[in-house]
Amino acid sequence: MSAKESKIFSKVSLLSTRSGKRIIKQVLLQEKGYKQYHKYKVESEKEFSEFTKRFLLSLHEKLISDANPKATMKKFVDENEANELALDDSKIETVRERLSKPDVLADRVQRILNSNFVKMTYPVLTALIDSATDFNKETISKEVRNSIVDGHVIAIDLSEPMDRIMDADEDIEFLDDYKLMNPYILEIARQKISVGGDAVLKAFEDGFKDARIGQYIDARLKLKPESISDENMIGCYKKYRAVMGTAGRNMALNLPPLNDIFHLGMAKAAECVGCGNEMEDAIVNGGIKIPSWPLYYAIVTKNVKKAFELTLDKSEIYLEEAKIALDMLPDELSIKPFLKFLFLTVSHYNHYWFNVMKRRDLFPYFQKNLSITMKNSK
Repeated sequence: MSAKESKIFSKVSLLSTRSGKRIIKQVLLQEKGYKQYHKYKVESEKEFSEFTKRFLLSLHEKLISDANPKATMKKFVDENEANELALDDSKIETVRERLSKPDVLADRVQRILNSNFVKMTYPVLTALIDSATDFNKETISKEVRNSIVDGHVIAIDLSEPMDRIMDADEDIEFLDDYKLMNPYILEIARQKISVGGDAVLKAFEDGFKDARIGQYIDARLKLKPESISDENMIGCYKKYRAVMGTAGRNMALNLPPLNDIFHLGMAKAAECVGCGNEMEDAIVNGGIKIPSWPLYYAIVTKNVKKAFELTLDKSEIYLEEAKIALDMLPDELSIKPFLKFLFLTVSHYNHYWFNVMKRRDLFPYFQKNLSITMKNSK
């Protein structure tokens, strides 16, 4: 219910899905799950603007104070093994001068923060870290709490400019700006996450390494979409489950048993949302995303309508796996109703976009578009 498009969670939209009707029931009856979720949603809406300011100030400082931005860019590109993310040396100073203007940088930051993964994740991470510190009887300052949450939200947000650069289908005129911003975004995330200690930072680095593997598979499939398979789609989805799963793990300060439980729940919920995101992207961009589960199923079945139905089924499988984490939670953990409600919003999000496709009768259009896409890729 923190998606960037409020219409997804309007009353009319909620009434269009089974999960949405259950959400309305919880709201009307003021059930515990909804009340917990509403509490963190309201708090996060207030805190998000402060988070944005902290992020913007840190990013501006990094950009203007770097004595060797060319070396910073090279290090980032080498670490990610993706030349597509590199900004030409000849452009670096011009782009940096542009981004040094606070209003310009603020615009770019707002653009990448306007993401469903970011908007839907921020209140979840704050709820998880609060419940974990309470369960583990850990006392951490507000500054440390903010740093750990901020760092992981920023790391999650890094996927936005990176994906836009790799896909080249959104914010085309700002891609050079994003290329220069990326290394500093990662540096800020690392610095903030390191406040949680060595175990927390190591978990992040391991997760980020896995996410890069997923990103590499994603990039390879973009070049040769006909090579898509179930196996490499699982590998591609590492980018979702690694980053989000690691965020869950570290909200428990990487302490057992909640670290593994939060990791499982967040990783599988992220993969579930990934399916919905692929449906939304198809509608917004007018074609099936490369790579994606709809693309894989469409190539195999040669039936686009069936492909999106199977994608919706796949999302439910991911969600059922996420729900296993609920059964693993200690009974005394107070956040369980919140998470059950959260999973309802995730299910509704996916079914909402599938229903939009059905209502607009987009399947014949996607079928035609798919044939053109595959022909041009050969």
